[in-house]
Amino acid sequence: MTEQPSSPRVEYSVDRGIAIIAFNRPEVRNAIDDATRSEFIGALERAANDEAVRAVILTGNGNAFCAGGDISGMQQRLQAPPGQIAINGWRRQKRLHQGIAMLHGLPKPTIAAVNGAASGLGCDLALCCDFIMASDAATFAMSFIHRGLVPDGGGMYFLPRRVGLPCAKELIFSGRTVAAEEALAIGLADRVSAAATLLKDAHEWAVQLSQGSSTALTLAKSILDRTFEIDEETALALGREAQAICYTTSEHHESVAAFLKKKSR
Repeated sequence: MTEQPSSPRVEYSVDRGIAIIAFNRPEVRNAIDDATRSEFIGALERAANDEAVRAVILTGNGNAFCAGGDISGMQQRLQAPPGQIAINGWRRQKRLHQGIAMLHGLPKPTIAAVNGAASGLGCDLALCCDFIMASDAATFAMSFIHRGLVPDGGGMYFLPRRVGLPCAKELIFSGRTVAAEEALAIGLADRVSAAATLLKDAHEWAVQLSQGSSTALTLAKSILDRTFEIDEETALALGREAQAICYTTSEHHESVAAFLKKKSR
């Protein structure tokens, strides 16, 4: 009897230049185990290296975005010999953080289309994206505290930058659930969409965000993502260097020529 191939834990598709990366473990609310993490990193690499992809949407199949780390996997890891638990955890965290850095540093606009619960690591992953569009059924929870853990997927870095430090502390210390409308009000989400049209709305937004010069967009994003950590002089210096590159691109030359041609009519 031929063994049937298992379904991918992470689905990857491209629709009119927009890559859609979807967690595909709906039976466990898209919880992330080691295999899912590896597939996710592979999907990010694929999107980053495809010049035809201009933006990325991250979402989940079923009724959840991502419920966080797989609890059964956590239980198995704790059964390792005591002397190996810490180093094994360090290695897993290093691999996870490779994916976090790749998602945050992707040289293209990224949108988290949060279709349901984004809890723990799932909330962290949404925060790693440039923008968050929540369905009216979405919820967010920094639920690590309920497992005796701290946010390990970038939430302690990204959340304060979205909602401010006191609000971030309150959400992390309490681990409480935030509904879509509150998420929008406090800046945790950028837009709220009807559940039935979430992916369509996210796709339209991704197209709007990615129509301009890909070179200019990539360089602007790389600088903007550093502006909380650098001073004004450094930001201006990075801007000068980026602009010098933009001056050489065909996108800049063609747009100037098209503008002057239109003006001369």
